[in-house]
Amino acid sequence: MTVPTTAFHRPADRPWSEKWPQAVRFQILAYFTVCFIAILTLPNSIFNSEVRGFVYVIGILGIWRYLWWGNHWLRAGIFANITYPRMRDRAAAVWRSGWRPRHIHIQMTTFREHRGISEAVIRGLVRDIRECGVPATIWLGSSEAEDERQIAEHLQLVGSDCDINLRIIRQNQPGKRVAIALILRAMSRAGLSDDDLIIFMDGDFVIHPGMMRRCFPLFALDKQLHALTTDEYVEVIGPRWMQTWLDMRFSQRRMAMQSHALSNRVLTLTGRFSVFRAKHVMTNEFIRLQEADFINHWLWGKFRFLSGDDKSTWYCLLRHGVKMTYVPDASGTTIEVVEGSGYQRMVENLRRWSGNMLRNGQRAIALGPHRMPFFIWWCLVDQRIAMWTMLFSPLLAIAGTIKVGLAFLTSYIIFIAVTRMLLSLVLFAYAPKVDLGYIWTLYANQLLNAVVKVYMIWRLAKQKWANRGNQKQGMEELGWVAVAREGMAVYLTYLSFAGLFLIVMIYTKLLEMPSWAFFASIFFR
Repeated sequence: MTVPTTAFHRPADRPWSEKWPQAVRFQILAYFTVCFIAILTLPNSIFNSEVRGFVYVIGILGIWRYLWWGNHWLRAGIFANITYPRMRDRAAAVWRSGWRPRHIHIQMTTFREHRGISEAVIRGLVRDIRECGVPATIWLGSSEAEDERQIAEHLQLVGSDCDINLRIIRQNQPGKRVAIALILRAMSRAGLSDDDLIIFMDGDFVIHPGMMRRCFPLFALDKQLHALTTDEYVEVIGPRWMQTWLDMRFSQRRMAMQSHALSNRVLTLTGRFSVFRAKHVMTNEFIRLQEADFINHWLWGKFRFLSGDDKSTWYCLLRHGVKMTYVPDASGTTIEVVEGSGYQRMVENLRRWSGNMLRNGQRAIALGPHRMPFFIWWCLVDQRIAMWTMLFSPLLAIAGTIKVGLAFLTSYIIFIAVTRMLLSLVLFAYAPKVDLGYIWTLYANQLLNAVVKVYMIWRLAKQKWANRGNQKQGMEELGWVAVAREGMAVYLTYLSFAGLFLIVMIYTKLLEMPSWAFFASIFFR
């Protein structure tokens, strides 16, 4: 397959006039004009005394969430314009002085990648290794002889002038985690020192020029820094709407990552591309978390994690209280090949991402704010609160519609249209281009993500990874215990949604609670 040329370079920071052409400005003005006309002309019941309480709650929840967004935006601005430029300039000076790592170690996993993607990945690595001018070892974890042959042949073709050694570690069990653990054990036998730097990356991630020279010297500057992660872009070979959806999510990620990095921590060390100091990576604790990370759950018992290797690496370092950071101008592109249903792929991704977040979030929160900056700890707590508050407002809109008619639903839709455009205007600052598809993609993503999280919180052992050989775990258990567990998960899921809706119905007085006198008359007569 042909890899899009945009995958090889970081999207340029366009001048304001180019990123915001006259046509886009006109579309945004027209959008707000239509919203304003709709407010003035369509039936509006938000000032109806019967639903005043609904409006207050929706408004308060909205203000809370938008202030949280504003907090991230402000912190991201401080990091991007003050904190990181100082780090970048000092790192560049270290690089110009001639400092280099003594050896580059690249831990890379691959699984049945398209030949064109694998070749693009290797070309990007060779280019940056050549620029560094130091020896490198690519530790390749794979399960397919064809993958290994393609990479070895292309590495010989484009990197014969570089001192690059390819070490192939054939995994003996399925799964990315097994491949990573086998590589790390091979590295530990090779005798890496504590300060050696190790790149963790995926076999479908094409790095942009200058990735290594932007990342490596940061470790020379700060001996307390043990890991960093980088910016990501995505090229979707598939439905256009998926490109918009993933671009929007990565724009959110850029803002959040910069906000988190201001506290010298991040919330994930992405498996796409992260760099680690070897000190903790070579420990048995770290390696075991990769190959056999697990939790004990009150409903599902003890189960291993299928995906989320990047969350396990992050949790191990978080537990040790070490510094992590984010490098906004070091980036690469993931080539996302969507075969079959794009909607099904989206839901599978959300289930995997949400499950990883929930499984790791609860144990990270349990570490307490004394093990990490309070802001990072509260971000983890907020992730769990937000999935409920996101569902509360739509349920209030439904209750308001039942109470006073469609006019309330119309008002709510206009409210969503205006607020999501305002949030999108913030995201456009972090996006490679202005895409008005962000507006409703953002709301749909928030709503669907919240539903999936509530669904997954009772099914943490249910795991599926379609693009890693369709791996499944906890999906086909047999026996009465499995039936009972699944039945309990279904019951708790319905109870969660019904309980939330019941709270809304009682709050809006669509359902009247019996008085204490009523209960007394039943139990104490």
